[in-house]
Amino acid sequence: MTASLPRQAAPPDEPKRPPETPGHKARRRALTLLIIVLLIGVPAGYLVISAAQSRDSGKDKESRYSATGLTAGWPSKVQRRLYQVPVPHPADRIAYYETNNWKTSRLYVQFRTNSAGLDSFLESMGVNRDALKKNDIAISSRDQKITGWRFTATGTWSGLTHAQKNPAPTQDVVVNTADPDFPMIYVVSRTVP
Repeated sequence: MTASLPRQAAPPDEPKRPPETPGHKARRRALTLLIIVLLIGVPAGYLVISAAQSRDSGKDKESRYSATGLTAGWPSKVQRRLYQVPVPHPADRIAYYETNNWKTSRLYVQFRTNSAGLDSFLESMGVNRDALKKNDIAISSRDQKITGWRFTATGTWSGLTHAQKNPAPTQDVVVNTADPDFPMIYVVSRTVP
């Protein structure tokens, strides 16, 4: 059996509340509903947006890493710095492809630039135009097959191999100066992890 406790009386100096009006009751309920919506709806909306962005990010990465040939666009700054392939400005017809395995990592890059851009690119590697050897296709047939590059078109072809001590990358460069004002440059930079 439960004994009922007497109800505590309100202090005598506290004024009694007036009865709640219908308008006040509606405002209180609306405020309560708003707080519930904010406490539940905002985090739920955030989770939905976050999940969608995460899924989209995964699809972008999947398409980038499942590429099996040259992809139009700039290699990332990290790739350019790691493989020491400083694509000059201005440049267009830019495409790249990266391969990684336990033995060797390679970055394939092609771009077209102007005459000053070619000089800038070569200088950043620590060489100049004199290092380019006419009719020297420095990029191996294996690397040409991977990228689909064919160095048989008209023009003056020249190339060089810029060998460096590990872990610095070694770059094979081929330049086509069919249009001397806008040379096309092909680079294979390889590094041993």
